[in-house]
Amino acid sequence: MSERIVTIVRSRPAVVVVAAAAALALASCGTDGDNGDAPSTTRPTAPDTASFSGTPPTALESKASAAVESARAAASAAASSASAAASSFEASVSAEVERANRAAETELEDVDGQGNAMSDVSMTGKPRSETGGLLAVVVTITNKTDRTASYAVQVDFLDGSGKAVETRFVGAEDLEPGERAQPLAISRKPAEPVLTPKLAKAQRY
Repeated sequence: MSERIVTIVRSRPAVVVVAAAAALALASCGTDGDNGDAPSTTRPTAPDTASFSGTPPTALESKASAAVESARAAASAAASSASAAASSFEASVSAEVERANRAAETELEDVDGQGNAMSDVSMTGKPRSETGGLLAVVVTITNKTDRTASYAVQVDFLDGSGKAVETRFVGAEDLEPGERAQPLAISRKPAEPVLTPKLAKAQRY
């Protein structure tokens, strides 16, 4: 009797081992099968970097290069447009008043000092947005006498040290008493350094 009990007890570990092995086998089958419920633990295969091409970097570089060229072209076009606008503005003004300006310059050649009509003339700046970027001043000439008169005006453009680096002449002819004219004195110098216009001479004749 006792020998049988010992035999049964001793045989239980073997049964446990067999049962565990069977459970492990079932779990393995469930994992490897296509219809198993357990999630797959297979690690992804590393990508083959040798198959990568250089197309993306090349495309990006091309886009960057195109953007730079586009910006340069736009800047060049803007500069050309501004230059054309300035030239157009100056040409239109000069066409209207060139003869009077030449007459004014000739008249002031023999004038000593500031002339006899400084009180009849004043100046105001004109926005660069309206002159194509040029420095221009409106010279307001008012005939304050009781008879018809013509005027010659000299405008100097001064640098930071007060030196006249450019001189322009404007004029108005045959103004009736009380009549006013507003010619423009336009500097042809670059925007930098900044120049300051100054009324140098004004002669009534």
